[in-house]
Amino acid sequence: MEAIARLIAVACAALALVNAGPAHSYPDHPVRIVVPFAPAGPTDIIARILADKLSASLGKQVYVVNQPGASGNTGTAMVAAAPPDGYTLLLVSTSLMVNPSMNPKVATDPVKAFAPISNVGVTPNVMLVHPSVPARTVQELVDLIRANPGKFSYASPGIGTTPHLSGEMFRVSQGLDLVPVMFGGAGPAIQSAVGGHTQIAFTAMPPAAPQVKEGTLRALAVTSERRSATLPEVPTVGEVGLAGQEAYTLQGLLAPAGTPRSVVDFIYAEVLKVVALPDVKERFAALGFEVVANTPDQFATQIKTEIEKWAKVIRDAKIKTEGTP
Repeated sequence: MEAIARLIAVACAALALVNAGPAHSYPDHPVRIVVPFAPAGPTDIIARILADKLSASLGKQVYVVNQPGASGNTGTAMVAAAPPDGYTLLLVSTSLMVNPSMNPKVATDPVKAFAPISNVGVTPNVMLVHPSVPARTVQELVDLIRANPGKFSYASPGIGTTPHLSGEMFRVSQGLDLVPVMFGGAGPAIQSAVGGHTQIAFTAMPPAAPQVKEGTLRALAVTSERRSATLPEVPTVGEVGLAGQEAYTLQGLLAPAGTPRSVVDFIYAEVLKVVALPDVKERFAALGFEVVANTPDQFATQIKTEIEKWAKVIRDAKIKTEGTP
């Protein structure tokens, strides 16, 4: 992603969309946002923030339905099969773009099956080490791992997550003998690193930031293009010599393919108004997310770019995927 889209760049166009509205009356009954993950995670929380604000602005109830399973594929497939009328939407993470390469037999085609609305917000990953690790920079960590082959491992929230793939980009690019250890979520991965069971960890920003601020983990780099407001003292991957390893977990809003463009544009304009609210920005920031709110066309392009990027990482790291020998 070359740069975070600026809200001001699209405000005038969005205002025109709001005033014009869709070609027909929308919405005239409740709208559901499907989250393909369990409650209480970042995607679920952000979906509920949007649903609450959209209910107020649209004058119709917008509610969240959790449909977890198969790394997000269950809920994603459910929305892909829903009527393309704007009354069933999907809020999903970067897993939408990773799953086709991880599990091609199960994953729904993210390009053909959906009408993109907006990448609502993003959070970068963080490279972390236990305080007992003597390395205080990425280069020192690389040198340490090279001097001790096979003795270091890194924790991640699970196979195919963007933190896992960030760890693999780092491992492959530096030619390191570094063992990935998979956990069933960011919480267990963080706990393993805090306990010193895995000396290194790659996680998304939200679960990492409190540990870094408390000193129970040390952050060596963030995978964003510019420093994070959450951890401004931590350098970016570009600053530490890992250019091209930028990676984000995004929160994307989509509708089923075939949804009228007038409806897509109307929803986008409403979302743009919501994420521009100061309290929404503050709640996003508290979760470690930055508002993006790019346009439907920009998000469509981003989806294709992300699919290609993660497919290359999976190939280069020789990650065994479902449905491949």
